[in-house]
Amino acid sequence: MRVVKTLSLVATAAALAWSLGACSSGNQPGTTGAPSGTPATTAAATGPAPTSTTTPLPTRGDADLVIWADANRTKALQAPLAAWAAQNGIKAVVQTIATDLESNFVTANQAKNGPDIVIGAQDWTGKLVQNNSIVSIQLTATGIVQSAIDAVSYGGQTYGAPYAVETLGLFSNPKLTSVQTPATVEALVAAAKAGVNGTVAENPLCLQVGQTGDSYHMQPFFTSGGGYIFGKNADGTYNTKDVGVGAAGGIAAAKKIGELGQAGVLKTSITADNSIQLFGDSKCAYLISGPWAIQTIRTAKTDFNLAPVPGFEGMGPAKPPLGIQAFFVAANAKNPSYAQQFVSDLLKDTTITAAMNTVDSRVPVQTALADQLKSSDPQLMAFLDFSSAAEAMPNIPAMDAVWGPLNQAEASVVGGADPTSTFTAAGEQITKAIG
Repeated sequence: MRVVKTLSLVATAAALAWSLGACSSGNQPGTTGAPSGTPATTAAATGPAPTSTTTPLPTRGDADLVIWADANRTKALQAPLAAWAAQNGIKAVVQTIATDLESNFVTANQAKNGPDIVIGAQDWTGKLVQNNSIVSIQLTATGIVQSAIDAVSYGGQTYGAPYAVETLGLFSNPKLTSVQTPATVEALVAAAKAGVNGTVAENPLCLQVGQTGDSYHMQPFFTSGGGYIFGKNADGTYNTKDVGVGAAGGIAAAKKIGELGQAGVLKTSITADNSIQLFGDSKCAYLISGPWAIQTIRTAKTDFNLAPVPGFEGMGPAKPPLGIQAFFVAANAKNPSYAQQFVSDLLKDTTITAAMNTVDSRVPVQTALADQLKSSDPQLMAFLDFSSAAEAMPNIPAMDAVWGPLNQAEASVVGGADPTSTFTAAGEQITKAIG
């Protein structure tokens, strides 16, 4: 099948091997998680947060099964979870953790007042295992691409029930640009500035940056410019002593990103909260985002086309991040038997995942659902094609040291900071944190 072939070739080789230059960088996912509205955090969605929020966390009340998720997945899961709970004669709830989902989960689990299940990105796996926050699970379902299972495996055991593939693509508004598939970033900018029949978009490109950065969404540009996070050892494992953020390739990428900031193509005023809606409101000629953006744009009744994210002229290809979203069972779940039953039932057929997809569009890891969506939702399934150029996000704990410094460095450069000194400092900060 096409789904198995595409993802297996790309992600089986890369699901646990993801660096930039030799590999890649990323979020999220969260996301994703990214990113409110992306892979597990946002995402996505810009990678794991180092500290937990001070906002009071929800209590479980009299629920037999509690699942924590971001806002998008909460909405998507409510109806199918209620139906599943009714069939099993229990009370189940899904609760929104709007910020710092991963770190809040770790803290709550340690205090034994967290959920039974959390939905997150596969790059959380190593850290959650290391923190004794999740337990392994038994997946008996068939028709799941092996690469997705590999992505949530650690130390030879499976720790998550994968359900969706995530990567980034280029959305374009045909009323604001005549070039739907720009070959380069430079061609994208020129087409956006030219407009269509005298109509020029307020923003050439919507790519969420914000004041604190979003390296998940910046990943295609960072890789095209020559950036990478970690080098690789001869045996294919990551060399966490070789941090590429402050190396020549990372600085070359930073300079290109800075040029886009100075030209007003990238803006810190475009954030996770407004990037998709701005495109939906026809304020941007192009948008770099993931499949989670589709529903918002369709609701806005804005026409759009999809294409791969281009790279810089004369530089390397853009390599968007490849992520897997999954359900993880908490080590201190109050009702572990219900949690294990749910993650098993999640993938035994497409009942739950198909219902989720009607609310929050994602590329499924189940071949049966993917085959259905090829004809019913070809725009969504375009992201399956984009995944062929993506590189899987790693699930090693060392990545936790990367997100904050790289996010902030990119935001600072977009805002006008010197690329060389900014990325050199970020690389040193990452190296020191890894130890």
